[in-house]
Amino acid sequence: MSNRITVGLDGSDTDATAANWAAREAELRGAALELLHAEDWPQYAPLAAPLPESRRQWAEDLLAKARNRLLRDHPGLDIRTRRIEGLAAGAALASAAADADLLVLGSRGLGSVAGFLVGSTGADTIPQTETPVVLVHATDTPDLPAASNSGDGPVVLGLDLHSNCDRLLGFACQEAERRACPLIVVHAWSPPPILSYAPALDPGIQTEIAHGLETSLRELLNPWEQKYPQLAVEARTVIGQPAIQILYAASDAALVVVGRRIRHAALGTHIGPITHAVMHHATSPVAVVAHA
Repeated sequence: MSNRITVGLDGSDTDATAANWAAREAELRGAALELLHAEDWPQYAPLAAPLPESRRQWAEDLLAKARNRLLRDHPGLDIRTRRIEGLAAGAALASAAADADLLVLGSRGLGSVAGFLVGSTGADTIPQTETPVVLVHATDTPDLPAASNSGDGPVVLGLDLHSNCDRLLGFACQEAERRACPLIVVHAWSPPPILSYAPALDPGIQTEIAHGLETSLRELLNPWEQKYPQLAVEARTVIGQPAIQILYAASDAALVVVGRRIRHAALGTHIGPITHAVMHHATSPVAVVAHA
């Protein structure tokens, strides 16, 4: 890795929130901060696209203003700028951030019911990169709280015990350790339909399943607790829909961590439904970590 945090800027009202979060993350890591703009002008549009010279100047001004603003608040931070050209901004961002430690993108608030809009660039970028991506939510609507950027609150990790969890756990533990905050690990499960009749036959069967899952989660976390002895880790196995339980646990989180399984299917890559729901409804920054 390059010890670099990359944040994508597109000139929208989410830029400042994402850049501020990325700057604080870079300071926590002792890393450089790269401000990146990927041009994504349509080939065909109702209005003519700006001339290349105008596009370049606009992008350079965008990056320069963002850099100057951040340097006022973070004078000791190594801040670099880069502009890349290409029609597919998602692919361009994924390629440019391939050797970064983290890619940070902004998303816009829609309201307490609709949640947040993860724009097409973010939705396109996440499945194309194995670099962890953090979505930082900005909102100017009165019924949505501002994204948590202060670092207060725990790091919350949504975990599937049936997946390869090492990369997710490593990322979440490091983030919690940097912030000196607790790590809450959530595994949610729903009893299979056949067990809807089981309590009448065996009242203890659901408790037995829950105990088995708790034991498995504790065994999974044990080596990580030994690796990070100063870290306070809370393990939760709860009954319910995973996305809802993760969102409930993450209501005051400094960061929510969820996974995306790396797939190379014939019909392309995609983001799983649980991660998709957390991305669109969590008010805290959401880290999407690709794993095998």
